[in-house]
Amino acid sequence: MAYTIGLDIGSTYTKGLILDSDKNIVGRAMKATGAKLKEAADTVIGMTLEAAGIKKGDIDYCITTGYGRHLYDERDLQVTDLTATARGCCFLFPATRTILDIGGQTMKASKIDELKKVQTFRLNDKCASGTGMFLEKTVRYMGYETEDIGGLLDTATEAVPISGVCTVFAESEVINHLSNGVPPEDIMFGASMSLTKRSVQLLKRVKPEAEVTVVGGILRWPSMVKAIAEELKLAVNVAEDDLPQFTAALGCAILGHIRLDRKKADGPNNKDRVENNAGQRNAA
Repeated sequence: MAYTIGLDIGSTYTKGLILDSDKNIVGRAMKATGAKLKEAADTVIGMTLEAAGIKKGDIDYCITTGYGRHLYDERDLQVTDLTATARGCCFLFPATRTILDIGGQTMKASKIDELKKVQTFRLNDKCASGTGMFLEKTVRYMGYETEDIGGLLDTATEAVPISGVCTVFAESEVINHLSNGVPPEDIMFGASMSLTKRSVQLLKRVKPEAEVTVVGGILRWPSMVKAIAEELKLAVNVAEDDLPQFTAALGCAILGHIRLDRKKADGPNNKDRVENNAGQRNAA
């Protein structure tokens, strides 16, 4: 049995996922990245191995992606998050042609072809109001924790406007709403709708084509999925459970098996591992 591990070292969370030879997910784990990215990567590797019930020596190939993809020295290869996410989305939904990825500090929209190659993409600007971090900051301003977002959204009755394009201005709006007695759940709903509109605007810039797959941590809240689909006026694919957060790690693990297959086909002349450990070139 051959095992590959995908490691997504994100700016907010680090995710690990292991696939066996039959492309079954045998283990996955996640933790907040924090300031020490290398330590987070090592910790998640250990957590993922434990979840899979295997040892580090059982791993045949490791590919990293994300903000800190170059920091895990024991990788065999690193790839861009666009490439990894495209592979992961197509594994889950083979007909995917457009992807919206709403991460903790970035948001990306991309179009891919039938070969799972990225053809065009757009990124959000540097403002955090276009990312999942915007929701986390909003809920903390109001004295709640990230885990409370889902409950607040489920009990909201009206989305109050949060129009600021900058997180600092959005903070002022949240504070103003609170001082005027607006219920926190309605403020949370307004913040989520602001994020939804920004994500759909970004997606429209790549001229989305069916099928559209949406990934990212905010999809653990069902109301966000519904809002994006309604705003986009298209059906969207969303993986079950927490897989939307693991899509890039999944894509890395899939690419790992592709690399292993190539090494078997090429025989002893294949120098993939040596070249990538020495030069640390990036596969796009």
